[in-house]
Amino acid sequence: MSELTFACPLCRGALSQVHEHLLRCPQDGSEYSSEAGIWHFLRPERRGYFEQFIAEYELVRREEGRGSEGPAFYRALPFEDLTGKFSGDWKIRARSFMTLLGKVIIPLEKASPSLKILDLGAGNGWLSNRLAGRGHSLAAVDLLTNGFDGLGAYVFYERAFVPVQAEFQFLPFTEGQFDLAIFNASLHYAENYPTALEEALRVLKPDGRVVILDSPVYHDPESGKKMAQEREAYFQTRFGFKSNSIPSQHYLTFQQLGALEKQMGLKWETFTPFYGVGWMLKPWRAWVRGRREPAKFLLIAGQRRQ
Repeated sequence: MSELTFACPLCRGALSQVHEHLLRCPQDGSEYSSEAGIWHFLRPERRGYFEQFIAEYELVRREEGRGSEGPAFYRALPFEDLTGKFSGDWKIRARSFMTLLGKVIIPLEKASPSLKILDLGAGNGWLSNRLAGRGHSLAAVDLLTNGFDGLGAYVFYERAFVPVQAEFQFLPFTEGQFDLAIFNASLHYAENYPTALEEALRVLKPDGRVVILDSPVYHDPESGKKMAQEREAYFQTRFGFKSNSIPSQHYLTFQQLGALEKQMGLKWETFTPFYGVGWMLKPWRAWVRGRREPAKFLLIAGQRRQ
């Protein structure tokens, strides 16, 4: 596995190794440790900031019945949900994954059979496991570290990758070391899209690529706002809170993507996974019934303009 080079999330300077499981920043004295195989890189003042979000998110996922107690469940993802609880969701993720392979991963492998990849919003690590199985080096980044739906699930996999607790706005890596950064159904959770993309680009090689995978995209921003309101109403009714402790938009628009392309100096390529005829008919059915526009889930690959 290619060696990761960590950096201080406060000053982005190189870290000194105190011992195998502890790094220290020579500039500000902040320390970052590896516990139970997971590196913890949340900035000290941000740990409390995310506490409510993490607690609520974990409660929701537990109540929904996410995860499993054995490795077979995790190793089968995304192609099969052995619990049978979210088979429809995982069928969508599987088709997105196959599109990612065909349109991004395999073409890159022709030039380099071993890529250094950043899995942003890795969740239980299924994507990192699949790509590590193809011979690539993976850093799996997420806020959640629990063992059923977060980074702690890494112990169930047969392939090695590096679990890292960190936030998108302060990635703990030195610049220019990754070939590919994948926002894995996660960019819509970011507090600031330009900042999250800027950080991903910072740690990418000059010819590296950034991918937005499985984030909801709308033509009409009003449809996105309605979706977010429906989401909050659902959480309030079922769980007693709106799950909005972190200010996230929860969706993208095509207009935003165009603005981000220009602002970040990127060139986007957009691919539409085939989710079935029923999925294709969703916009027509929504129009007939007078409902809001349904979200599109795309694979959006970007590269710096030369």
